[in-house]
Amino acid sequence: MKNSNTVCGSFGLSGRIKIPGDKSISHRAVMFGSIAGGVTRVSNFLESGDCLSTIGCFKALGVAIERKGCNVKIKGAGSFGLKAPRRVLDAGNSGTTTRLMLGILAGQPFSSKITGDASLRGRPMKRVTEPLRRMGAKITGKDGGNFAPLTVTGGKLSSINYRSKVASAQVKSCLLLAGLYAKGKTTVSEPQKSRDHTERMLVKFGVKLSVKGNKVSLRGGQRLKGTNIEVPGDISSAAFFLVAGSIVRGSKITLLNVGINPTRTGVLEVLKRMGANIRLKNMRGGKAEPSADITVEYAPLKGVTVGGSIIPRLIDEIPALAAAASSAKGKTIFRDIGELRVKESDRIKTVCSELAKFGVKTKELPDGMIIYGGAGLEAARTESYGDHRIAMMAAVLGQAVSGKTIISDTACIGTSFPGFFDLLRSLQKKR
Repeated sequence: MKNSNTVCGSFGLSGRIKIPGDKSISHRAVMFGSIAGGVTRVSNFLESGDCLSTIGCFKALGVAIERKGCNVKIKGAGSFGLKAPRRVLDAGNSGTTTRLMLGILAGQPFSSKITGDASLRGRPMKRVTEPLRRMGAKITGKDGGNFAPLTVTGGKLSSINYRSKVASAQVKSCLLLAGLYAKGKTTVSEPQKSRDHTERMLVKFGVKLSVKGNKVSLRGGQRLKGTNIEVPGDISSAAFFLVAGSIVRGSKITLLNVGINPTRTGVLEVLKRMGANIRLKNMRGGKAEPSADITVEYAPLKGVTVGGSIIPRLIDEIPALAAAASSAKGKTIFRDIGELRVKESDRIKTVCSELAKFGVKTKELPDGMIIYGGAGLEAARTESYGDHRIAMMAAVLGQAVSGKTIISDTACIGTSFPGFFDLLRSLQKKR
């Protein structure tokens, strides 16, 4: 079976582990450092496929970037110091790289082309290309610029007052980055507040902006200044260990220095509503990016309903929460998660199909799903569909059942969480 991994049922998970750096923050640190003046140093950078794609793209744009493991030094090119690339920019599997870079490329006085792997080329981009065109960028591509490869001809941009139909940090960030190159004030409004790593980091780089509720504004022409960025552990990655610790009997795990940005902690709130035994200690970071050590112990879970304004704060953690719901007593209902249909896989469909292999009853909804938990789970042979979060969901469930669970195509986990299986095995108790 291609790139398969076998997971055996656990007698409990125990120990203290460090979760790799936050993917969203790692992407942004490289991007903002590249268009800043001076040197930016990044510590605990996530050495994943997606984040390395971002480094590769900016190197192709002429930025001097040195990496020694998880420490990165960026000699910023300044706002207009990027060079026209001699080759097509390759974003790999990273939607964040593609959508945020489009905002930067839209303001450059040259043409460039960006593409990615087959999965990325199937993900919609019109949500950012349409407003960028309204700002004055010329963007062409498949299906009227909805799919990569995309060619961007930058130039003089005009500011925009944009009301997004979806709460998307990628849309917001793309337009704010373009707004730095636009004349006047750019404002982005959302139906709910999405993760705010971009706003926090822009302030760290010296940009003045205004945040009022779900509305963010900044004036064009501001220059970024190089700084130091310490990346906390990724709560989206930590979510799988939080769930594993909750559903595998006899478990107690401490996750060190995990990011607890309020726009990302929906997963903690839902798990606590389900009855999870989770405690936070050593909180630090302040206004930049707060973090804490998180301890989780096994506890019986119950089904809940998840939907509405909390969804943008946990959209990436739905597969992990689905694993928790499978072990919970009663049914768990997820609503307002239609965004998952255009991720690395159709995550509503793939979550339901893979849970069924473990003996979990599910019901797929147009914008959600129902998971009927509490039944006896069984080991399974599962597929990842090239989706890192589906693969990790299966691995977590495999810890909670007897026998061997086989997961095919697990190489995709490297896009967000290299070393995942090594960490998981390091926690397994020996009988």
